[in-house]
Amino acid sequence: MPVMLRVDPRNPEAAAIREAAQMIRDGLVVAYPTDTLYGLAVDPRNPAAVIRLYALKGRADTSALTLIAADLAQVRQAAEMSGHALRLAGAWWPGPLTIVLRAKAAVARETLSGGDTVGVRVPDHAVAVALARAAGFCITATSANRSGAAAASAPGAVRDALPDVDAIVDAGASPGGAASTIVSAAAHDVTLVRAGAIAWERVLRSLS
Repeated sequence: MPVMLRVDPRNPEAAAIREAAQMIRDGLVVAYPTDTLYGLAVDPRNPAAVIRLYALKGRADTSALTLIAADLAQVRQAAEMSGHALRLAGAWWPGPLTIVLRAKAAVARETLSGGDTVGVRVPDHAVAVALARAAGFCITATSANRSGAAAASAPGAVRDALPDVDAIVDAGASPGGAASTIVSAAAHDVTLVRAGAIAWERVLRSLS
C-alpha cells in the first residue's frame, strides 16, 4: 500500500512535501493533486523511474509524458520557450494549458518516447507547485490511473486504482473536470493537440 502524506491543499506542510520530493528524486512514483485531476510524478530525467511509471499505468511507452513545473524558470530547464509559448504562458499560467515545446537534453528520451518535444504547464494548485519546486526540476503529470481507465480526482480513487504507487500526497479531492488543453508551440504556428479545460477559441484569442 502507498505511503499517505496528508497536506493542506492551500498551504501544504513543508515536511510532507520534502518527503514526497525526496521519493521522486530517489526514483519512486508519487501521486499528487493538480488543479484538474490527480497526477503521477517521477523525475523525467530518470529513465528507470519513467519506465516503472509506464509499467504501473499499463501504458504504452510510445506515448510521451507531460510535465508540471513550479514556474517559468523551471520550464526553461526542461524546454525551449518560443515567442508564441511565452505569450501563451503569460495568458494562461498558472492554469490548465499544456504547451508542447522543444525538449532540452536533460529530459530522458524515455519521457519523450523517442521524440524531441515535451508538453509542460504551470498548474494553479499550491501542492503541485510546491512539489515541483521541492523536487528541483519539472515532474511528470500523467493522470493517476491505469491506462484507459477513468482519471482519479481523489486520493482514495488513486489508491484503489494503483495500489502499487509508492506514495500519495493527499490533499483531498481535486477539482476534477476536463483535463488540461494541450497545444503545440514547438514550430512556427500554434496548433491544437487535445481539447480540454480551456476552449481552443480562447487560446487563439489570447494570441491575437
